[in-house]
Amino acid sequence: MSRHASEPDDVGPAESAEPPLLNIANVLTMLRIVLVPVFVWFLLLDADGLEAQNGGWRWAAAGLFAAAMITDKIDGDLARSRGLVSNFGKIADPIADKALIGAGLIMLSLLGELPWWVTVLILVRELGITVLRMVVIRYGVMPASRGGKLKTVLQTAGLQLMLLPLVVIASWLGDVAFWIMMVALVVTVVTGLDYVVSAIRMRRDARAA
Repeated sequence: MSRHASEPDDVGPAESAEPPLLNIANVLTMLRIVLVPVFVWFLLLDADGLEAQNGGWRWAAAGLFAAAMITDKIDGDLARSRGLVSNFGKIADPIADKALIGAGLIMLSLLGELPWWVTVLILVRELGITVLRMVVIRYGVMPASRGGKLKTVLQTAGLQLMLLPLVVIASWLGDVAFWIMMVALVVTVVTGLDYVVSAIRMRRDARAA
């Protein structure tokens, strides 16, 4: 996610040029998107009954989710360190995050482990902001804010805990996971409103210029 940060003002012409589309950072981002259906498939294989939800496929799904989210950190670091920050990456990276997290939310709600109203609120916000980014892209790329990054961290942490087999989260850890998701929900809504304000300002400033 560090690719979302603005580039330094003193970069030279060669460094500020748009990097090639096919680079290691973008490949990792696309890999994260490809892993989404595999992640869902693992959870479906594990959803044939309460006992099955404590099985190996659930562990596989939890492990795959963790590995996919780690690539988010890796591709951001690579993009920054190798000068691979691109407009494509700024758009595709949050979409990859939203696809993976959204799939996790929906599957947990289908399994009856997360209230649907939590999933719906988060998904409506994420979809709305994604559409908003596309609408205002003519005025510029809207980078992720610190609050937006905190939101992703909280959602990821909550989901990762809730994805652990039920035999594990049936204890106090399950309560911790739920309250992390509640905090993530609040941050998600607040940062969503902040993005709307930023988009309005970006459009206003672009038209004034």
